[in-house]
Amino acid sequence: MSEAQVGGVSEAQVGGERVGIDELLERVRAGLDRFEPRAAYEAYEAGDALLVDTRYAALRERDGLIPGALVVERNELEWRLDPLGSHRAPEADSHDLLVVVLCNEGYASSLAAESLRRLGLHRATDLIGGFQAWKAAGLPVLLPATTRG
Repeated sequence: MSEAQVGGVSEAQVGGERVGIDELLERVRAGLDRFEPRAAYEAYEAGDALLVDTRYAALRERDGLIPGALVVERNELEWRLDPLGSHRAPEADSHDLLVVVLCNEGYASSLAAESLRRLGLHRATDLIGGFQAWKAAGLPVLLPATTRG
């Protein structure tokens, strides 16, 4: 996949074909076995999945964290989760690892999961609705500390 500038607008090229982000996202998601929040929680609790939170710091500080999720900002994701990489996280020890990537609302995480699949993490997927859906489902969240003035 490459990017091209057309009329000042960036478009992705897939196999020589230009597609917009909505089409690209649809194609990527068609190849993923995406998780609903409750199913991701159950897989994590059973020790079958690694939850990876790619939200940037301001969102984590605003909304909180998922207990036990590995926090890896999007720009470091491939380096930290490549089992063959020199900068990998200790948890990233196998290409067979079930990685469930989450972002804030479940869009960027789909593209991130596809990128991990290109590294050979064939079970990488993402969380439908992202952190916001997790929180709305009433699943565990460590709320940010509040300061008293």
